Amino acid sequence: MPELPEVEVVRIGLQRHVVGSVIEHVDVLHHRPVRRDPRGADGFAAALTGRRVDAARRRGKYFWLALDNGDALLGHLGMSGQMLVQPAGQPDERHLRVRLKLNVPEQELRFVDQRMFGGLLVSTGGADLPTEIAHIARDPLDPEFDDEAFIARARRRSSGIKRQLLDQTLISGVGNIYADEALWRARVHGERPGDRLSRAQVTDVLAHARAVMAAALAQGGTSFDALYVNVNGESGYFDRSLHAYGREGEPCERCGAPIRRVAFMNRSSYFCPSCQPAPRRRRTAAPLPGD
Repeated sequence: MPELPEVEVVRIGLQRHVVGSVIEHVDVLHHRPVRRDPRGADGFAAALTGRRVDAARRRGKYFWLALDNGDALLGHLGMSGQMLVQPAGQPDERHLRVRLKLNVPEQELRFVDQRMFGGLLVSTGGADLPTEIAHIARDPLDPEFDDEAFIARARRRSSGIKRQLLDQTLISGVGNIYADEALWRARVHGERPGDRLSRAQVTDVLAHARAVMAAALAQGGTSFDALYVNVNGESGYFDRSLHAYGREGEPCERCGAPIRRVAFMNRSSYFCPSCQPAPRRRRTAAPLPGD
């Protein structure tokens, strides 16, 4: 699934190529990607037609195009979604779901999604921040992200630090790949409870999460196949810089121990069992005599 760096790359492309354009016509080729819009496919298309795109914004893994009437086109890429800027004469992609024809000569914005877990909707009054995602926390690359508040909240929780990194109401944009990479860099096991980490450890994890996502952003994101691309159809290259994720059985670049993979929340976690030792189980109080 695209994570913060990949979505930010898409947002930058939309800012560069789409902002200032007027949406002249909308074709919804499959209803599923607009299933969350209460207007239905026809209402979705009508709400966008004639609107000018004033800005491209993002919160966590969501992006939106602010429209000139105060509404927004809100999108999520899901597992395989792509937002592509294409010449109007370009043959349709196999999994093209929504086409937005722009007033820029011979240019279209296309939403392509093979698995159709992603989607688009028009958020009424959502130009500044769509109400549908107002509950999502800011991300570590946001200048207004509150480091101290995150550290304090993480240290009050007994849940594992990786589970907290994936909690979009606590910190947004960090997905499975970058959580594993940040934890490897910080030498912290993902199952370490937040309330058993020092302030310095949580600060270090946060700093590495920010650094690894900034590095991924600089390289265009992480691509393992042809599904993730930017608006020009180009893949990112950060997968060549991964130290833990996807490297099961390969030697840790620090100590040489084989990287281990375990099941985690219907996904996988990758870590070094030597550099990132698993936490000890909490001791339970012994029962008093007669209990």
